[in-house]
Amino acid sequence: MVTYKYKALSKGGIEVEGVIKAHDKNDAVIKLKAEYDIIVDIKEVAGLDLFKKKEGTGKVKDKDIALMCQQFSILLTAGLPIARTVELVGVRSENKALKQILTSVAEDVTAGYNLAGSFQTRAKILPLNFIETLRAGEESGSLEMAFGRLARFFEKKANISGKVKSALSYPIFVIIVAIIVVAIIMGYAVPVFTKVFMEMNVELPLPTRMLIAMSNFFKIATIPIICIILALIIAYNLLKKKESWAIRFDKLKLKLPLLGKISIMNTASQFANTFSTMLAAGIPAVRALGITARSLPNAYLTDEILKTVGIVEQGHSIGNALRQVTEMPELLVEMTAVGEDSGSMEHTLEVIGDYYDTEVEYVTSRAIKLIEPVIITVLAALVAFILLSVYLPMFSMYGNIG
Repeated sequence: MVTYKYKALSKGGIEVEGVIKAHDKNDAVIKLKAEYDIIVDIKEVAGLDLFKKKEGTGKVKDKDIALMCQQFSILLTAGLPIARTVELVGVRSENKALKQILTSVAEDVTAGYNLAGSFQTRAKILPLNFIETLRAGEESGSLEMAFGRLARFFEKKANISGKVKSALSYPIFVIIVAIIVVAIIMGYAVPVFTKVFMEMNVELPLPTRMLIAMSNFFKIATIPIICIILALIIAYNLLKKKESWAIRFDKLKLKLPLLGKISIMNTASQFANTFSTMLAAGIPAVRALGITARSLPNAYLTDEILKTVGIVEQGHSIGNALRQVTEMPELLVEMTAVGEDSGSMEHTLEVIGDYYDTEVEYVTSRAIKLIEPVIITVLAALVAFILLSVYLPMFSMYGNIG
């Protein structure tokens, strides 16, 4: 099979570009003629076969998925065939990983495969709730509605994530700049002053001696410290790939001051929003609970909630099962139970999801307001210490001269 790149005109006169696999050029023309009135150009893609590339790799942001789902929803609502829709969305995608995935999915769908199955095979980087919502949409014949729900879900998720990252960016930036400035002072400025003070043959005050000792220490230990930090980061990333270690690390994250609460609120928000989206797509509650658990950002809570799936399968209510997960916010658990008892769990979860979206913003903002004064105080104390250490010997020298 050979890959050909083509340009063609649709029945509406719209110019379309794409790729197609065929045994030879004549075979490709025959396939294209069945779909398009005019073939403007067709040529072999020399040395590059898009379909032989490793699929499902790369980075796809929630914003990219939201935009893709929105395009799918609009085109399917307009009545376009699914294969043509996948092709058009793929051509217009700006994300290279998604473009590659959609190109392969378009071929699969044209060959008769179902959409969810093709995405599951081709797109390892797309979240499980995306695949399962599509599958439910296909089974119920409401694929455009499924894409609409997914577009709203991932748009909302991207907005919350963006606000949290934006709030955290300032203190992180200040800390990085402070570390760089202190490193420059310790590495370049302090040694110069040290040399001058040594030549004066005066007794140095305690703060100055401490500063010189710190400068000498960092001069020797900077590279080992950097190597240790890098080794710890590499070890963390390697261990995080093992499920048992990921669960331990994420359990520790929940116990951290401030950051632990943000993590819990964020997980609660994603749980409510994902579970609500799954139920709205028509997925049975027990299956939706398992999918939701595997979609959460915290491996420990994922493991704990997956344990509740077995409890629900034994006949217990979801609300009672979730009460076994002590780290989950009580309000979320109780509201889930209320929604389950009243038969309106989808709507209740949607409401509580909105509440926890607001809580994530509030808790993050409050944490930043608490952290900022601490950062400023520490920096002020450090600057005051450095200035005091530098000027005290000068005052002593002037005093001796007088």
